[in-house]
Amino acid sequence: MEPNASPEAAARKIEPGTPGDGLILNPNNWSAPHLDEADETRLKAMIEWFENRGLKQLKDDDRENHWYSEFLEMQAELGIFSNFLTPARDSGGDPGKRWDTTRICEFNELSGFYGLPYWYTWQVSILGLGPIFQSENEGARQKAADELAKGSIFAFGLSERAHGADIYSTDMVLKPAGDDGAGETFTATGGKYYIGNGNEAAMVSVFGRVDGIEGPDGYAFFAASSSHSNYELVRNVVNSQSYVSQFNLNAYPVESADLLHRGPGAFDAALNTVNIGKFNLGFASIGICEHAFWEAITHADSRVLYGMKVTDFPQVKQAFTDAFARTAAMKLFAWRAVDYFRTASPEDRRYLLFNPLTKMKVTTEGEKVIDLLWDVIAAKGFERDMWFEMAARDIRALPKLEGTVHVNMALVLKFMASYLFNPDPDLAAPDRRQEPGDDEFLFRQGPARGLGKIRFSPWEKSYEPFASVPNVARFMELAESFKAFLVESGPDETQQKDLDFLLTLGELFTLIPYGQLICEQAELIGLPEDTLDQIFDVLIRDFSGYAAELHGKTSSTEAQQQWALSAITKPVVDQERFESVWAKTRALAGGYEMRP
Repeated sequence: MEPNASPEAAARKIEPGTPGDGLILNPNNWSAPHLDEADETRLKAMIEWFENRGLKQLKDDDRENHWYSEFLEMQAELGIFSNFLTPARDSGGDPGKRWDTTRICEFNELSGFYGLPYWYTWQVSILGLGPIFQSENEGARQKAADELAKGSIFAFGLSERAHGADIYSTDMVLKPAGDDGAGETFTATGGKYYIGNGNEAAMVSVFGRVDGIEGPDGYAFFAASSSHSNYELVRNVVNSQSYVSQFNLNAYPVESADLLHRGPGAFDAALNTVNIGKFNLGFASIGICEHAFWEAITHADSRVLYGMKVTDFPQVKQAFTDAFARTAAMKLFAWRAVDYFRTASPEDRRYLLFNPLTKMKVTTEGEKVIDLLWDVIAAKGFERDMWFEMAARDIRALPKLEGTVHVNMALVLKFMASYLFNPDPDLAAPDRRQEPGDDEFLFRQGPARGLGKIRFSPWEKSYEPFASVPNVARFMELAESFKAFLVESGPDETQQKDLDFLLTLGELFTLIPYGQLICEQAELIGLPEDTLDQIFDVLIRDFSGYAAELHGKTSSTEAQQQWALSAITKPVVDQERFESVWAKTRALAGGYEMRP
């Protein structure tokens, strides 16, 4: 047990022989005793709503691009968005309303489990609320809280068709229009593109620039209404239940009460909003993988081909075991990252590394899980009555939202030197943070500068409790080898500007903090060592694959190629351990099936 682990956390151990070690979400027995009773009741009611609606209705709604008004009515009646997305300072003293990352991520995983559009309308509401709740405009914050209480949704007007999410370039121009007695007024003209909820958002946080003011001083965020006559809704730019809008503002009147941020603060609000929101994508990916896993393992285990159960074929056993190990790793990492979010402060900004990793690494792992499952169930994954058909499509979206994998990897690389070579030996991993509370720091993050100076605890400390687990020990050797590689033959000046080379380097580095948080969470929940060993079996194979990729890069030097060859390593083979994990994986078959 970690020195900082609470007794109640340490007591939460996985019972031996539990199918899937209890890690795969099962709506039939879902519970969250760490939440307030009212919140657990709300989420159980949401599960019941989806189950009563049934798989056929979900699939029909998906196929027909049905706007999910019934879902929005349900959440409004239960007060989910209102309670979960109103920070305490704007709650009017209601203790049930707060920004609590733990329960937010419970909702992320559950909504993703049933369908990405249900998660998406919540996600883009979070993005829309970000600039509002970071603002010192008390009236706008109160309006947002009031709209949440009504069950309203929100939108984040940042992206533009010509510029994407490049916040250095915007064609949304605010022209001064006088003073309304309380401050400056403007008219806003321009278009926004790829804006979720833009059809019905009560408030749209719109990013633009004030005409005639160059550079950061000209940036501005303001709130607009999708129902205003000067708000022109052009179309839904995607073929989906979700409404991802293109809209224009045509000399839209912006009163002083609508202004949220001016100058560099608007730029910071945009970045910090994405910091808050992109964390959610990993949990949606986890939910999708879990539902798909139930369908795939149940189908395969009931099939007989060539006189043999499908799940008795060696390649099928390997695929399912790898898929389970990857899903377990995703979940262990992401839920441990929550603790870093909830302990964040101006002095502890470690979350800024684990945030893009949750967005980037967890979502790309989700794609690998679905591919493994799909290779087993094959054509079944295309069938119109399978939930899997939606999973195979929607899992592709998450790595591409809120910054591409490339953008997030470039961000992760900023932390590599500090993480590997300048840890703080006195800094400990945070306590587990599941208790109800308001994570108010997320709305006062300040400028996202000095990332390379953020200090981390020594990563080795998190691995050491499992140094006797064969593949954890072998992975630690690879991590140390990677550090030596950077010192002895790291990227030269030209390679440091070659993003193609750096992306592969980043993949190798990413596995180290990914494994760190997996180990920390494994200790906190009492993960059986056979499962942890199997997870690191997968990570070693991944490390070897990226090393081979680095070897083949056009710009790799002879010294780098030699190291890459030395890093291609076989995991420790243990057939008994593999069969043990496979048995827990196979035991999931038939454990959950969504009501027809």
